Amino acid sequence: MSTELFNLKGKIALITGSTHGLGMAMAMGIGNAGAKIIVNGNSSKEKLERAVKYYISKGLDAYGYLFDVSDEKSVIKNIDDIEKNVGPIDILVNNAGIIKRTLIKDMLVKDFEEVIKIDLVAPFIVSKHVVKKMILRKSGKIINICSLLSEFGRNSVSAYSSAKGGLKILTKNMATEWAKYNIQVNGIGPGYFATDQTKPIRENGHPFNDFIINRTPSAKWGNPEDLQGAAIFLSSKASDFVNGHILYVDGGILATIGKPQNEI
Repeated sequence: MSTELFNLKGKIALITGSTHGLGMAMAMGIGNAGAKIIVNGNSSKEKLERAVKYYISKGLDAYGYLFDVSDEKSVIKNIDDIEKNVGPIDILVNNAGIIKRTLIKDMLVKDFEEVIKIDLVAPFIVSKHVVKKMILRKSGKIINICSLLSEFGRNSVSAYSSAKGGLKILTKNMATEWAKYNIQVNGIGPGYFATDQTKPIRENGHPFNDFIINRTPSAKWGNPEDLQGAAIFLSSKASDFVNGHILYVDGGILATIGKPQNEI
């Protein structure tokens, strides 16, 4: 099969929340496949600038835009800016997200609402305004970053799981409405990955580390780079007839009910 199917040269990709972590890993993959990278962050100008310099140091064509993906006015302004000064957005990866770990009975309504706003409402806002220009061009790729928790529940992550479950269905609705314009909308559902965020629960004999190792058929945490293939595929011509699909990159967790204690 020709590698041209996966060639993103000449494309422009906006990856929200791409100053660090899984967003940065996916942006690196998409950039290495040839696309220009629009780096988005919201925490600080300094962090955004450091990230852009990192991408450029790796030989990528990268541009930084600081805006809150849940602020519709800011989203509209920055999308217009990108389209005018960099070029048309061919690929959108809705990656920005937050998690608050609190049991349902103890969780404040405002905290629940904040997670829903960033993890579910923001992808709706950004997609809504990016897709208007994609429709005019009759071409585009949108990737929503879902989660294993789009399928599962777990103690203390009710808001995150509710948002990611909603994002799974929103992805299917977007695909339903926009497929006729030659726009493919799909999701990636990461499993458990070794990042700076998960470092405290992967070291020093933390019980959750053992739980994940034993629960995952691959018997390991994923490396962020493991998401790059899925991101490139769903951004490329190779996925032109793939629509409304959630691609789980989880080491096999969803394939099994778990490993017995005394495995035969």
